[in-house]
Amino acid sequence: METDTMAHTPVNHPLRPLYRALSFLVGAYLVAFGVIGLIQTSGESFTGASDVRVLGQGSNMLWSIIALAVGAIVLATAALGRNLDVEANKYLGWAVLVIGSYELATSRTDANFFGFTIATVVATYLVGLALITAGLYLKVAPQSQVGAPRQVREGRPA
Repeated sequence: METDTMAHTPVNHPLRPLYRALSFLVGAYLVAFGVIGLIQTSGESFTGASDVRVLGQGSNMLWSIIALAVGAIVLATAALGRNLDVEANKYLGWAVLVIGSYELATSRTDANFFGFTIATVVATYLVGLALITAGLYLKVAPQSQVGAPRQVREGRPA
């Protein structure tokens, strides 16, 4: 039986509620970071490095707005489910990793327009990896479309 899912991506994983909670916590962290960042960076420059620290990390108004928007999307899709969270976590996780990589490369230059510090890069990587991991295990499908586990398809006992 073939399905439209890749063989190595689990469907209806038994730990799905744990990964959904992880997704919700990451979204809540990003929303909290964004709100606190908006409060603390008001009156500062919109882009560029500053001395403002939000939850121990460097930030500016631009990164606070982006974190708030990403966190709100993650929270909304985690609440809705219906495989929307799978796609949102996957794409937003990779986008956050790309931003973190860019900021790692430019952290001590004038191109650091998100105002990241190394602590912010580490936290951004953790957030991105948590979103990608959650996205890998949140997929749901009706039992009739799931197909057999890999061991059964390979002729081994499950």
